[in-house]
Amino acid sequence: MRTSWIVGLLTAVLLLGACSDPSDGPEAAPPTPDVSHAATTHQRAQSSPRPSAAVVAPRVLYLGDSLAMEAQRVLGQELRRELRATYTSAPYSGTTPCDYLEGTGKRSLVPDRDKAAALVRAQHPDFVVLQFWGNAWDYTWCMDGISHAASPQKYFSRYRADLRRLTDQIAAAGGERRPRIVWVAQGPDPITPDRVRRVNELYEEQAAASGDVVADAGATVAPAGSRYTWVQYLPCTSYEHEHPDYCTQPDRDRTALHLDKDYLHFCLAPTTSTPRPCPARSPGILRIAREITRVIGSS
Repeated sequence: MRTSWIVGLLTAVLLLGACSDPSDGPEAAPPTPDVSHAATTHQRAQSSPRPSAAVVAPRVLYLGDSLAMEAQRVLGQELRRELRATYTSAPYSGTTPCDYLEGTGKRSLVPDRDKAAALVRAQHPDFVVLQFWGNAWDYTWCMDGISHAASPQKYFSRYRADLRRLTDQIAAAGGERRPRIVWVAQGPDPITPDRVRRVNELYEEQAAASGDVVADAGATVAPAGSRYTWVQYLPCTSYEHEHPDYCTQPDRDRTALHLDKDYLHFCLAPTTSTPRPCPARSPGILRIAREITRVIGSS
């Protein structure tokens, strides 16, 4: 991978407010998010046949950063089709777990009404799916300037503490109907591969400590046998062969996970300055959504 290519990608990601891992964050604090762009959706299956008496259709709440923003529509479709789920999503691009903590006030990219605990009290979900790349720089105020590049140990310590606090707030908000948290493990990062490995380990650690679960969706967008090796293309799966729109290069038996100029996101449409659900069929997003759905269905 050429250095100039990497630098160009990082610059583009910074300009678009993504949640990547550049060595230098923006000089100024980010603007206050426009709640009208928060893409909060409330979706209930209506046309699907009723589940059998033995099947309990779950209520699912999906929160996270730009990866959740782009995947929210597809995840909702998968959950409704496979599990007849009731589904709510409220992702905000550029966020990290501390943004969803109550008590942060204006030092957050997430407004109070969309904090994790507030939504749990309002929606009473059975599952809360949390997907964060692991914002490694101080784009969001709630990180208090802590970045992975400046101080990896301080960054990981803070991240671990925020996972615990977020778990505690969600549990308290759920009360006797405490929802189960699904932490989404992330895919490979070509810039700091060990950082993503460590972040995923923190998800595993927190899930084990609190009786929750990890959906290793990141493994579905990594080469077999090389979990933390970043690639732009992977061999088409049997599902993608059966649904040709998701096998982007059938003549080469491979499908695209990323655009040429975006190593982080899985949407095969260019990222825009206004966050949105991905408007294009994107194999990486579907792989991630299907794995999250599988884990919820088996939990």
